[in-house]
Amino acid sequence: MKNIKYLFIGLLFGLVLVKSQVVSWFRIQEMFRLQAFHMYGIIGSAIVVGMISILIIKKFNIKTIHGETVIIPTKKFNWGNVYGGLIFGLGWAITGACPGPLFAQIGSGFLVISVTLLSAIAGTWVYGLLRDKLPY
Repeated sequence: MKNIKYLFIGLLFGLVLVKSQVVSWFRIQEMFRLQAFHMYGIIGSAIVVGMISILIIKKFNIKTIHGETVIIPTKKFNWGNVYGGLIFGLGWAITGACPGPLFAQIGSGFLVISVTLLSAIAGTWVYGLLRDKLPY
């Protein structure tokens, strides 16, 4: 019962995804065909908000709600991120769905996306099996 607030936040997030057409297969295909700015605007806005948020957190040394210091580790470049991003983008372009809106698409009645969801779960499982063998 104490986690009911997360259910409502998830429902609200799904509603925002549906109303902003982020879960629209048509909008995703438009993006990958370079036919519309809609998705680039949303993704770009999210990047800008994230960058400003990180700058504010660092500049004002903002703490968590529990009073802990927020530590943002520096990251070293890794080609695995490029390869993973290409694979992710290819899957996104082919299926018209990324992990974020999968459940909103299914909830909107696009039940064929269940195949994409099962494929994402299978891909995560395979990654878990092969993780120790992959270069980092």
